[in-house]
Amino acid sequence: MDTHLGTILVLIVAMTLSTSAVRAQDKHPLRAGVIGLDTSHAIAFAKLFNDPKATGDIADVKIVAAFPGGSADIPPSHDRIADFTRQFQAMGITIVDSIPKLLEQVDVVCLESVDGRPHLEQARPVFQAGKPMFIDKPLAGSLADAIAIDELGKKYKVPWFSSSSLRYSPGTIAIMSDPKVGQIIGCDSWSPCALEEHHPDLFWYGVHGVETLYTIMGPGCVSVTRLHTDGTDLVVGAWSDGRIGTFRGIRPPGKGDYGATVFGKNGIAQTGKYEGYKPLVEQIATFFKTRKPPVSSAETLELFAFMEAADVSKRQGGATVKLADVMQKAKEEAMRKPGE
Repeated sequence: MDTHLGTILVLIVAMTLSTSAVRAQDKHPLRAGVIGLDTSHAIAFAKLFNDPKATGDIADVKIVAAFPGGSADIPPSHDRIADFTRQFQAMGITIVDSIPKLLEQVDVVCLESVDGRPHLEQARPVFQAGKPMFIDKPLAGSLADAIAIDELGKKYKVPWFSSSSLRYSPGTIAIMSDPKVGQIIGCDSWSPCALEEHHPDLFWYGVHGVETLYTIMGPGCVSVTRLHTDGTDLVVGAWSDGRIGTFRGIRPPGKGDYGATVFGKNGIAQTGKYEGYKPLVEQIATFFKTRKPPVSSAETLELFAFMEAADVSKRQGGATVKLADVMQKAKEEAMRKPGE
């Protein structure tokens, strides 16, 4: 009897070890695809995701395929496609000639196209295929397109998020819980603010500084007023609880840099310098694994409404513009866009 029982125990242990081995063999990183090889972000992300020494959630995602894309009427797009494509090929990443072919090979998607205008149509097949997606800045070429992207995500029940890497700068994260600052009552953020003729002014590059502003202040802005000169933009936002946040966009001859001054009940402090892409890539990897967006679409859409309202304010000579009015107009425009 004892011998028989021992044999059974040996068999159970052997089966358990065998099952564990099979599970270990079955586990593989999520296969990520990239749409758009016309931005340095694509290269930076690929180097982090495909680093053999990667740890944590980043180690569980690998970029395996890419669709170059590109925009003929934007030099910073078409002038970089060939070189960035070669760099992807050198990393052993498959280059495909269409988004449908990309989707056949991947589990998740990074939409990296530097031009926000094609994002809506590039995102559509990704949503239809049910692939979770990170959409890089700018989310879209207009607030109406940004709203349409969000509606597609809801329709197909596919999670997505968009964020600048500035949102996850360690200095910004630390200051938000710094007891020496205390409850935040205001913020002045700044960043480079190069303009691109096909996008609302702040969408192209000022978006990074506006992301910092929203990271610190949170949503709740109700109106925007903008002062514009050749070298500077100053956008003042009034929040519903009485707080005020500002964004300063810097162009030559001013020195371009990133940062923010945070005003709190207990003190005033600055966020410190920008520290690279890795904190954002960690968030993207965790999102791909959990399917839980770290930034709500509601906050992202308000952030873009803030920037579009700044454009309206400029056209109206610096008038104060309500975000609710801008959002309503954009929603009406989004509803008129072609469907499937």
